[in-house]
Amino acid sequence: MTSAPSAPDPSAQAMLAALLRQVPFLTVADIAAFLPLWRKHTSLKRGDFLIQAGQAEHHLYFVGEGTLRIYYPSRAEEICVGFAYANTLVCSFPAFVAGQPSEYCIQALRRSELIGISRTDFSAIMEAYPNFARFWRLELERAVMGRIEREIDLLLPEPERRLARLLARSPHLFQLIPKKYIASYLRMTPETLSRLR
Repeated sequence: MTSAPSAPDPSAQAMLAALLRQVPFLTVADIAAFLPLWRKHTSLKRGDFLIQAGQAEHHLYFVGEGTLRIYYPSRAEEICVGFAYANTLVCSFPAFVAGQPSEYCIQALRRSELIGISRTDFSAIMEAYPNFARFWRLELERAVMGRIEREIDLLLPEPERRLARLLARSPHLFQLIPKKYIASYLRMTPETLSRLR
């Protein structure tokens, strides 16, 4: 369950502005045009869903506070495919880009505050501000590289190597995410993860 949209969270917008100012080619005018478009504020309690499988979602979110898991719900198990936490973007990508119903669930692991921009506003600013089109292309390239790393992880038969790669790439996850979800992400049992840690 998600809360009704309300006024944008000023602290999340300030965090987003600070991140955007670190992008060398984004101008003050670019950022000033972009920030007001993040109009949807969503507060989630632990266990609440940002999006559920089968739901259409037309927003890209920025996490101001909290942690979330992204998982594929199958009959046998919930397969964890990723996480979101403060200062990261999150959405069900097919639902956001193509307007399709989501195949994934995005669920809060602790109280979370997010701001969202609609697909319509996001597309419009990409057209009007070429620097943002460049920014989004770079973000997509980074996401693709992350997916390739993830595929390599999943192809490795040894759980020790899967764990070592995650520790090298994202050690902070172990401070933010409960171990049972990390185990699911690594495609191993919680018992195996505990033994390896």
